[in-house]
Amino acid sequence: MAAAPSLIDPDQLPTWVPGRLTVHSPDRGWDGVSVRGYRYAASDVQVPPMRDYMIVAYLRGTTAMRRCFDGRWSDVTLGPGDVSLLTRAADSHWVWPSDIEVVHVYLTQDELASTCRQMYERDVQDVELQDVLKADDPAIHRTAMLIAQEAAHGGAGSSLLVQSLSCQLSVHILRRHAHVLFRERGGSDGLTFQQERAVRDYIQDHLAENISLNDLAASVSLSRYHFARRFRASAGTTPHAFLLRQRIDRAQTLLSRTNMSLLEIAAACGFADQSHMTRAFRKHVGATPGEYRRRS
Repeated sequence: MAAAPSLIDPDQLPTWVPGRLTVHSPDRGWDGVSVRGYRYAASDVQVPPMRDYMIVAYLRGTTAMRRCFDGRWSDVTLGPGDVSLLTRAADSHWVWPSDIEVVHVYLTQDELASTCRQMYERDVQDVELQDVLKADDPAIHRTAMLIAQEAAHGGAGSSLLVQSLSCQLSVHILRRHAHVLFRERGGSDGLTFQQERAVRDYIQDHLAENISLNDLAASVSLSRYHFARRFRASAGTTPHAFLLRQRIDRAQTLLSRTNMSLLEIAAACGFADQSHMTRAFRKHVGATPGEYRRRS
């Protein structure tokens, strides 16, 4: 089996956890959330660290479940109506002896952090889901099923409904099943919550364009010098490095979810050309865009 990339996305999971796909969210129109349904036979699988937060809602079949997370094993019995949570960027090992059918809902880091910032109006450094193998939480299961239903049969207004359900799910998880690390700032050294959100929104709205430091500074009415200093204090990285990471993240999504050519993806993500995208992608992801697409 090929070595795992540093973080795997939802479309790569079947490489390590084979199953029969039953539902898949649309390739376009959903932001920050995605869903996959699977029928699984008895399995013993090790899952590399994932890019997104994962919610597993159990639909059919009852099984004993063992999971190793953070060096600790947990043992429970899971069946229809139950829910498991797995935080992002963490190794896990799952073992179950019976056939099951599940729905996976994935929330991106930006989605959960953005919701968290709006809830508390504070800058978020990190969000970690609690180690929950069996959550007694019907609200999460019900929301996961509604999202899966939209993926399978959605009609007019589907993306708006999913956006609402994603927000509802994020708020519920943040209230009951998450540890939030807020960023400490020394006085006015960093951007305010509102300024940071404005910068992120500007980047997402103009990602296909040539975004300059002046553009970012102007979005929050600061000089280049003051913006660069405050942004680094807030984000822990330079504006250029943050913008490049957003371009790569968008490219990963388009490579996994669309049939767009590499040239089209490079343009849609704001890279100077395909070669520029390939160099940046290889440096940050450890593979070329073509290699990433083939294993997704």
